[in-house]
Amino acid sequence: QLQASGGGLVQAGGSLRLSCAASGRTFRSYSMGWFRQAPGKEREFVAAISRSGISTGYADSVKGRFTISRDNAKNTVYLQMNSLKPEDTAVYYCAAAPVGTVVDVALRYDYWGQGTQVTVSS
Repeated sequence: QLQASGGGLVQAGGSLRLSCAASGRTFRSYSMGWFRQAPGKEREFVAAISRSGISTGYADSVKGRFTISRDNAKNTVYLQMNSLKPEDTAVYYCAAAPVGTVVDVALRYDYWGQGTQVTVSS
């Protein structure tokens, strides 16, 4: 089970840190990812991290602004979001894929959190 938190309302240029806590003992066996879905749009990939935490991947739209990290001791993955823009407004979902590498395809993720709303005002 995945529980995402940390969303909220922030002004453009601000920062937020999302957290996703996983239950169970197999967290370190999964690569983790963040996706987002804005109203009227399809869900899109944001960032992913390998199960070891060594490899990461980002969508072009967030490169240089967002950072994904994980703490396997705490069964938690994070998404640090800086320099937020109004177009980052969306519901953000964390997900777990039973593979070791970075995955940017939603279909490869088996488990999904409930989502947390991020709203960036201009």
